[in-house]
Amino acid sequence: MFDYYLLIGLIYTIIGFFFALLYYFVFKKPIFGRFVGALIVALVGSFFGGVVEYLFSDLIHSLTNFAGVVNIFPPIIVSIIFLQIFSSVGAGKKNRDKEDR
Repeated sequence: MFDYYLLIGLIYTIIGFFFALLYYFVFKKPIFGRFVGALIVALVGSFFGGVVEYLFSDLIHSLTNFAGVVNIFPPIIVSIIFLQIFSSVGAGKKNRDKEDR
């Protein structure tokens, strides 16, 4: 039973890490906290997506399962949404800081 939850946690962590790398280094989006901030937000978003999938599994049952265990689309979607929101908030903060100078 422990292996089951460990596998799910590992998959969510990999999804969050991948999207933090993608968002910060490939898309080069300005984000508060740089890569560490992106990583934290992506990990929170990934695990929150897993919770959303658990709560609304009937609605999103049509999405495919990864390795027969984990539905990977909710963590991906919520991780991206969290990063976009966090990036927008951080960009607004940077603009306000520049105006104050």
